[in-house]
Amino acid sequence: MDDAVRAPAVAGTFYPASALELGALVDRLLAAVTVPAGAPCPKALIVPHAGYVYSGPVAASAFARVAPHGTRIERAVLVGPAHRLWVEGLVAPGAERLRTPLGDVEVDVAALARGGFATSMAAHAREHCLEVELPFLQRVAPRARVVPLLASEASPAAVGAALEALWGGAETLVVVSSDLSHYLPWAEGRAVDVETCARIVAGEAAIAGERACGAVAINGLLWVARRRGLRVELVDRRSSGDTAGSRDEVVGYAAFALYEDA
Repeated sequence: MDDAVRAPAVAGTFYPASALELGALVDRLLAAVTVPAGAPCPKALIVPHAGYVYSGPVAASAFARVAPHGTRIERAVLVGPAHRLWVEGLVAPGAERLRTPLGDVEVDVAALARGGFATSMAAHAREHCLEVELPFLQRVAPRARVVPLLASEASPAAVGAALEALWGGAETLVVVSSDLSHYLPWAEGRAVDVETCARIVAGEAAIAGERACGAVAINGLLWVARRRGLRVELVDRRSSGDTAGSRDEVVGYAAFALYEDA
């Protein structure tokens, strides 16, 4: 195994393992989204990370807003929760490339080195939350290198400071990966998620972990958003009970776009 490459962990389960099938699916999901004419490019996105049958349409609703501007995106900073292995602070994989069925995505190793981030391939190897965003990035911003970071425990200020250091200009996109509530009945989950989404739009950098598994990353992004005056737009909100699953126990998904034009 090439230690420089982080191999896909959930190809064939969360999304198709076939490059042809995966590319066609991502293209269909993006094509189903109507982007307002003349809409600016988001500086940051918050997107879900479940299997595409469940959350793919929601993730696509945000990534589609980048597509008209994708050729200018040279770097994507990806931050999400470490589901499988607890980490302290923000942790990079230590790989030079991240592989999907659509090909390899180059890691911006220089940016990671400048940030002095710890590395843990063990934390990244089986983690799905960043991997499932990569095929969308490969379609909407094919030139982008990535800065992949996982977090378990860190303050909004600590995550925000790391994002500030990587913020860059129009060439840099920030992508936070998070689902919302987990395993509640459909109506209860909807009520919780509606409230959580309102808090995110209001820029409240105090989202609890039981409301969003990526709360650490969300709170860090919102910390930056408040300092920089970003506008937060809720693009889509659904649950697994709306897309492909039972309504007895659902997982909530939402997509947000954050703009520097406020």
